[in-house]
Amino acid sequence: MPVGILITFWVLFKRVKADSLQYYILIAIVWVLLAVVCDYLFLVIVFKPADGYYKLDVYLYYMLTLALPVLVGWKRMTTR
Repeated sequence: MPVGILITFWVLFKRVKADSLQYYILIAIVWVLLAVVCDYLFLVIVFKPADGYYKLDVYLYYMLTLALPVLVGWKRMTTR
């Protein structure tokens, strides 16, 4: 997860060029929806984990996927 967070920050700071916080919020929502749908389709349905898939680490992953773009967008908007 730490490597994933660093890569996400790199993408957000170097590749995403946005002028509004709303755009970063939209990115966050799209990323979380994409993660939830893909996790369900490709992990839950295909592998049918006996003990369930959704545990604390998965919820943390979803929370970070939502929070990181919003935090970067907020940071960029306040430094302008």
